[in-house]
Amino acid sequence: MNDVCRYIDDHGKESVEELFDLVRMPSVSARRQAIQETAEHLAEKLQDLGFETRIMPKRGTGQPVLYAEAPGDSERTILVYNHYDVQPDEPLDEWETEPFEPTRRDGRIYGRGICDDKGNVMARIAALRAIKETRGSLPSRIKFLIEGDEEIGSPFFEEFVDDNRDLLKADACLWEGSGVDPEGRPLLPLGVKGLLYVELSCRTVARDVHSSYATVVPNPAWRLTWALSTMKDEDENILIDGFYDDVRDTTDAEADAIDRMPAEEEAFAKSLELERFVLGVKGKDFRKRLYLAPSCNIDGLTAGYQGPGSKTISPGRASAKLDFRLVPDQDPHDIERKLRRHLEKHGFEDIQVETFGAEHPARTSLDKEWVAIVRDTLSSVYGKETVVVPTMAGTGPMYPVVKMLGVPTADTGVGYIDSRIHAPNENIREEDFMMGIKAAAAVFDAFGRWKG
Repeated sequence: MNDVCRYIDDHGKESVEELFDLVRMPSVSARRQAIQETAEHLAEKLQDLGFETRIMPKRGTGQPVLYAEAPGDSERTILVYNHYDVQPDEPLDEWETEPFEPTRRDGRIYGRGICDDKGNVMARIAALRAIKETRGSLPSRIKFLIEGDEEIGSPFFEEFVDDNRDLLKADACLWEGSGVDPEGRPLLPLGVKGLLYVELSCRTVARDVHSSYATVVPNPAWRLTWALSTMKDEDENILIDGFYDDVRDTTDAEADAIDRMPAEEEAFAKSLELERFVLGVKGKDFRKRLYLAPSCNIDGLTAGYQGPGSKTISPGRASAKLDFRLVPDQDPHDIERKLRRHLEKHGFEDIQVETFGAEHPARTSLDKEWVAIVRDTLSSVYGKETVVVPTMAGTGPMYPVVKMLGVPTADTGVGYIDSRIHAPNENIREEDFMMGIKAAAAVFDAFGRWKG
């Protein structure tokens, strides 16, 4: 790989400039902004490498998927999953520089989506360019699946995969993006949590009223607060009947991997300016809770007047956005039904439930040969032992790839603990981007040599 790495080093400036061009495209899926042009931009980049590309529609409200395929020396096929959409850039006043104008500062590059997920997309494209320019061909057949609405829950992605099973057949999958830990060790996540995202809303009267009527007019904010208080106790136990029924037992290999992971909570707490985690967890307990436990989280609460100064009203409506992170084998649709039954059981049948997203959890077994190949390759590239993570704490549409296609997944990337994905001042370190290109190239090369 020395020839490929030299090429990567010699063309680092061009790779960064191409990344800048992609970050400048404000492809915010929540606003359906710059979606088609971003897909077309990436299609052109892959066409330049000899890929045949298609921008394919999803069913319903789903936004287009960029599919690209190119042959290689091996008959084996690797599926590469990424997404080209990004989170909204608000709150704008917390950004130190323009979100969609990538900016270098102190060895970091700032911009919305630069870590999640555009840095990973461009690292993989740069890696394949380096291989092709130095060796004349790709190591194996490669299929790109680059989604346009991952940041809004990947609507209709399961249906898309189901409709295109033959097209997406592969022997292994390289997932969207990971990074390195605080000590510079490469992280290798093998799964994702599932997600149920809902909004609860309550209306008690037709309009806001003067707060002097608070003694006789029911307040929806109080009613919603009382409903929320029935869902979780002060010890973080989720109280919805049957919520934990389908949680799969952790395997010995998964538990061992969690035990072997290096401590990370101190650096994370420092980045958050946080003194104590929930329940005071630390060490192994912190990691077990972060990676293996489901959650019930309040994302936002809205009711009444929230402007400057005072306004004495009792609001007419209150709402709360919630997300549930789920673990194998919980089903988000089953959890939604249990949530509705819970509200009815506790006398809150008047509270409306609207679902905005539902994704199943997924996890690749640690004993897959593909996992060993990626683990050993990353250790060689970074010169440090790879940290195998049984599952990410976050969510992505991995379930249809693992379950419908039966393809093992492994996750590598260009991020680090303070990349601030989904937050103002999202960033990557330039050295991580360059190492990510080399790591991707090495993984593609190792896959091409896999006899299996």
